[in-house]
Amino acid sequence: QVQLVESGGGSVQAGGSLRLSCAASSAASRYTYYSYCMAWFRQAPGKEREGVAVIDSTATEIYADSVKGRFTISQDAAKNTLYLRMNSLQPEDTAMYYCAADFRCPRYSSDYLLSYKYNYWGQGTQVTVSS
Repeated sequence: QVQLVESGGGSVQAGGSLRLSCAASSAASRYTYYSYCMAWFRQAPGKEREGVAVIDSTATEIYADSVKGRFTISQDAAKNTLYLRMNSLQPEDTAMYYCAADFRCPRYSSDYLLSYKYNYWGQGTQVTVSS
């Protein structure tokens, strides 16, 4: 069992920046942060949850086309913390942002941004971008 707690959301104007954090923890004695597949998803009102960015155990980064060049996923294994740096935010980025994790990433990178591949989820942090 892995617990994920997001923070860093807020309200910004278009063109602004935010950095989200996700603190991961587990009571399991064999828990190793780096062994997990870590991801960010988002869900806007009335829309399906969509994958935003993933980082795997080899530090390979995968991004949704809508955020490429604007968002950067990173991690600090010593702190068991995942980050999402979001630049050039636009109103369409408004959503609840969720941190997600699973024991390993999907076999194919094309599946990395599929929400059903992840078993552990945080409670979410709201990002609101005004025009």
